[in-house]
Amino acid sequence: MAADMEKVNRAILEHMQSPVALIPQLAGHIVASGGKRLRPMLTLATAGLCGYTGERHIGLAACVEFIHTATLLHDDVVDESDLRRGKDTANAVWGNQASVLVGDFLFSRAFQLMVGDGSLKVLKILSDASAIIAEGEVHQLVTTNDITTTEDAYLEVIRCKTAQLFAAAAQIGPVVAERPQDEELALEGFGRDLGVAFQLVDDVLDYAAEQAALGKTVGDDFREGKVTLPVILAYQAGDEAERTFWKRTIEDLDQRDGDLAEAQRLMVGHGTLEASLDRAREYAGAARAALARFPANPYRAALEELVDFCVERAY
Repeated sequence: MAADMEKVNRAILEHMQSPVALIPQLAGHIVASGGKRLRPMLTLATAGLCGYTGERHIGLAACVEFIHTATLLHDDVVDESDLRRGKDTANAVWGNQASVLVGDFLFSRAFQLMVGDGSLKVLKILSDASAIIAEGEVHQLVTTNDITTTEDAYLEVIRCKTAQLFAAAAQIGPVVAERPQDEELALEGFGRDLGVAFQLVDDVLDYAAEQAALGKTVGDDFREGKVTLPVILAYQAGDEAERTFWKRTIEDLDQRDGDLAEAQRLMVGHGTLEASLDRAREYAGAARAALARFPANPYRAALEELVDFCVERAY
């Protein structure tokens, strides 16, 4: 997909231009900050898998990346993050106001690209995804610092917040290729399951990775009081003293020196990092199974490798 990806990168650079100099400057900072381009890659690969030979998938892959980048800009403001992919976040460099407004600009550019494509079906898929992502963000805000959040409630948050854009990106391929609905639904499900697996591995990496490998500060989720699956499982498995620790550090955000190390020790002791990875493997297995209905070809092999990559990052 290297040739198509090069076209997507050119489309991204072209469409983030503006006579307001701060917009391409700030947008370029995050677009060029070393992201893996997983979501646009899904659009390119599923289009190829379905035998599509036109060019519509290029602009739509760029559109998907703009939606993703806009959510990152807004996320970093909400989370007060200083690092992303090992570099200063846009809000750390230019401030919150500029980051929010350029995020809004990128959302608007994404909708211009959708309209330019001319398909009401594509417009519905991506606009629905944008609304669901926003709902997921708000839902996560509501569950932040709530240590009694259930596993089901948490999974619903990440299905909305993370997996929905994976699903939409993967669904666009069969839509532009005009494939039957069963193939469209199979690839939408593939994207959703892959997105959940991806986020669950991210949750584990926040407690288990080296900072240099993670590209952000290890323990960010802990410091922000985010209730992720490793925390939920540790709280459920803990005794009274351990639950008191989680309430103090996550609910009350009363964190002291050594608390992150203690959180990691409790997770290792109860096996919650491995249990979270097991959940990720289950979703990855479902994603891989969704590809079985498609003919074996280089695009399917690439998508299968992508599933493996999402889980193997944990090692």
